[in-house]
Amino acid sequence: GYRMSLFSIADLHLSEGTDKPMDKFGARWAGYTEKLKKNWCAIVSEDDTVVIPGDISWAMTLDEALPDFLFIESLPGTKIIGKGNHDFWWSTLTKINRLFEDNNIKSIKIMQNNAFEVEDYIVCGTRGWYVEEKYQNTVGDVNYQKIVDREALRLRNCLTQAKAMSEESSKRILVYFHFPPVFNGFVCREIVDVLKEFGITNCYFGHIHGAYNSPRIFDFEGISMTMISSDFLNFVPMITMPD
Repeated sequence: GYRMSLFSIADLHLSEGTDKPMDKFGARWAGYTEKLKKNWCAIVSEDDTVVIPGDISWAMTLDEALPDFLFIESLPGTKIIGKGNHDFWWSTLTKINRLFEDNNIKSIKIMQNNAFEVEDYIVCGTRGWYVEEKYQNTVGDVNYQKIVDREALRLRNCLTQAKAMSEESSKRILVYFHFPPVFNGFVCREIVDVLKEFGITNCYFGHIHGAYNSPRIFDFEGISMTMISSDFLNFVPMITMPD
């Protein structure tokens, strides 16, 4: 019979309810919402699942994000979404789920301190942390170590669940981040150490834009890292088959 497929694409940066043109990020972003919709509908079916790790919407509040959720809901498949650095609308799970219920949004699931069994895989993830301290232009007092430790803990939480599910089903765990755990000489050691402790071999990340000459997949200490930013994929959800 038909087997469900798993797709991945990060950084939809939708702005159905806000006026946030993305063209300044480069030519690929011209008409990106239509491009995404066309490509998505051409390859993703209702039985498929698409993981979207972060930068879902430019909205600043949950209500402002509703048109973007309705857009995502209108696309085929089940969507598993995680948090990115621009998802300021992100609220408590209770509030997000209430908004979904009130607006009959049934196909979007939230990836946060949990894990999902999707066909041959177990999927989990967290935002991660990318900015090296020396590159931080943050306003006020940002405790770098505190953020990294919190993300490492969230990763440990979701991997603990994923591992329990994996031991039952012997399915491979795939981990999704918004920020790359490793990129261009940057290494988030705390995150990588947790991945290694749990024996993870496949990670996916977004956040990086405009780096079209970067390799799609690279290996770091035995972990395969795959870039899935929407503009890098030219707004085509990537079929995800780590085997």
